[in-house]
Amino acid sequence: MNSKIAVIGGGLAGITAAIALAESGADVTLLEARPRLGGATCSFSRDGLTVDTGQHIFLGCCTAYRGLLDRLGMTGHTTLQDRFDVTVLTPGADGRPRKARLRRTALPGPLHMLPALGRYPFLSLAERAKVARPALAMRFVDPADPAADTQRFGDWLARRGQSERTRRALWDLFSVSALNIAGDDASLALAAVVVKTGLLGKNNAADIGVPALPLGELHGDAGGTLLAKLGARVMMGTKVAAIEPGETGYRIQLAQGEPLAADAVVLAVPHEKAAPLIPAGALPEQTVAGWAGLGASPIVNVHVIYDRPVMDLPFVAAIDSPVQWVFDRTRISGLDRPGHQYLAISLSAADQYADTPAAQLREQFLPALAELFPAARDANVAEFFVTRERRATFRQAPGSGALRPKAATAQPGLVLAGAWTDTGWPDTMEGAVRSGLAAAVELKASLSTIGVSK
Repeated sequence: MNSKIAVIGGGLAGITAAIALAESGADVTLLEARPRLGGATCSFSRDGLTVDTGQHIFLGCCTAYRGLLDRLGMTGHTTLQDRFDVTVLTPGADGRPRKARLRRTALPGPLHMLPALGRYPFLSLAERAKVARPALAMRFVDPADPAADTQRFGDWLARRGQSERTRRALWDLFSVSALNIAGDDASLALAAVVVKTGLLGKNNAADIGVPALPLGELHGDAGGTLLAKLGARVMMGTKVAAIEPGETGYRIQLAQGEPLAADAVVLAVPHEKAAPLIPAGALPEQTVAGWAGLGASPIVNVHVIYDRPVMDLPFVAAIDSPVQWVFDRTRISGLDRPGHQYLAISLSAADQYADTPAAQLREQFLPALAELFPAARDANVAEFFVTRERRATFRQAPGSGALRPKAATAQPGLVLAGAWTDTGWPDTMEGAVRSGLAAAVELKASLSTIGVSK
């Protein structure tokens, strides 16, 4: 390629597209409104701590994201389980927490999870006996079928014998964190991707990977370094005001500074920011207007630093508690307080907490942590703070699939990217990377067709 390409948006989708296009020989300029790359997966400093905007994990089946890590040279700075293994805690009536362990076997999928589910103590024997029914039925759900996108996951489970208790104590463990919406309210089509790919696919598909570096280093810094090596230009703190098609190429109007000229554009920003930037005629007006229906779901992160260790695992899940997942961030944050431990609670589908004052969250979550971790009852809280991602993902409810656009537009040389686009995956890091790759492929084909690229 010998074209000049502007990539608007420096999240995972934009970084991925920019790398792929720069590797093809294009003259790439990446424009990011914020002062750092990474989008929803970045970090910031707070009183000497490095804090991620949210706790992100990946799974063994996230092949596109893992490919990006390889390209960035960051695979060695993550840890991937050799076997899916999650400890689940629940408060005990006697004050002692109860514990379960969901660990897969070496059996081929989907048999690999059956022994763990058969022993899961938070369900009755009758409830455990019924878990296989939806698991087997899910094999026949096509995530690409528009009819699947019209159904609620909870309704589908209930029709297959899954009680309220089973849905909360088991299915929500996987669906809420993956889809960032209450489990019953999720689109069946997107839930099917999670279940079929992660739980019923290859036996290593759901093995959990966690970063060993702050996300800002893992994605943003590494992405900027690689793009510089590839000869791409990265402009941070640069907000795009308009995309104006011309007879040949595009004029990118900036909120400040001189406009930029480009042969082609990758628009890789969230849907609510993409809508006002789409040039007239690039997509039907009703399509762009429909993006508002994607909405947004928040994630809230509660951060607690104790004066002593209270949790002895890298992460745990919880049920029958306001706590969902807890991660030990002591080392990754650079905490330099001997003997202290830094825990982060990740709350998905956090509509009820999005605007709750930090003082109220402290009153609720410190006792909740003490119910799960007895050592926390005698520990002193050195620091407590809250971070909020009010628009962490689009709302992955029934009907959302019909609103997600493909990468291509009717405007030659203009493509879309972002985890909200039609990637075939939920709004996740994997979905974002897949969208960036799809945008690069589509743009190369588009430029070849109109004769810009050689």
